[in-house]
Amino acid sequence: MKIGVIVDSFRLPLREAIKKAKEVGAEGIQIYAVSGEMAPENLTPSKRKELLNYIKDNGLVVSALVGDFGGHGFAIKEDNPKRIEASKRIMDLAKDLEANVVTTHIGVIPSDPNHDRYKILQEACEQLGEYGDNVGAYFAIETGPEKTETLKKFLDSLKSRSVAVNYDPANLVMVTGDDPVKGVYTLKGYIVHTHAKDGIMKKQTDPEIIYNFFAEGGIGDLRLEDYFEEVPLGKGQVDFKAYLAALRDIGYDGFLTIEREVGENPEKDIKEAVEFLKGMLK
Repeated sequence: MKIGVIVDSFRLPLREAIKKAKEVGAEGIQIYAVSGEMAPENLTPSKRKELLNYIKDNGLVVSALVGDFGGHGFAIKEDNPKRIEASKRIMDLAKDLEANVVTTHIGVIPSDPNHDRYKILQEACEQLGEYGDNVGAYFAIETGPEKTETLKKFLDSLKSRSVAVNYDPANLVMVTGDDPVKGVYTLKGYIVHTHAKDGIMKKQTDPEIIYNFFAEGGIGDLRLEDYFEEVPLGKGQVDFKAYLAALRDIGYDGFLTIEREVGENPEKDIKEAVEFLKGMLK
């Protein structure tokens, strides 16, 4: 397995963040590609080549792109034509940067396959999966809003093999209360990328409430810190020894990409996370 980092976690300009990723000992990087200079419409073929060369000159590869548009993902039918087209362009960009994974949250998958939203999400993922089949890219759903068994049944219902999983163990322990080790075996065969993140659940609630909070920019007097907390690797409820053993057991040899969404000193936390993972992988 290889160690990566989401360069946006450094909270620095892109090229500075790429340099930092190299400095802290990462082998690969993941980049948000939905807006600003990384939006596909802002990157001409020559700019793409220039960026790829810069990444390679720093001894790195692109592990994946983040194609997360926020909101309710692909759960609102009227929004989907535009989001699907934009996601296809991000898949094209990934291929130009010699990567083949785009990760995103698609919205909360209902446990009942007869739910209206289930069919809306299926239709969107079928279109993106078919495109992925054609261009050789994975559209990877990030774990978190639903139990891994629900996600597995959803993936099994699709015709395309290009709709896959970006496995985030912390989201499972923080929000869903799912066992991230058991979940690896549940989603065996679908995991194409992972996020290395840790956290603790303080209080269980319906994951849909949490993800609606993110989607709508806050709801009433809900305080997320009452429910969960993201913490540095090894300080939370993810049993990394057992988790990494499970990934090895299913034959996963891709990236463990560090994501640090909080904290006052992300560079320090990311550097320590790299060292933590190197120690665990020995």
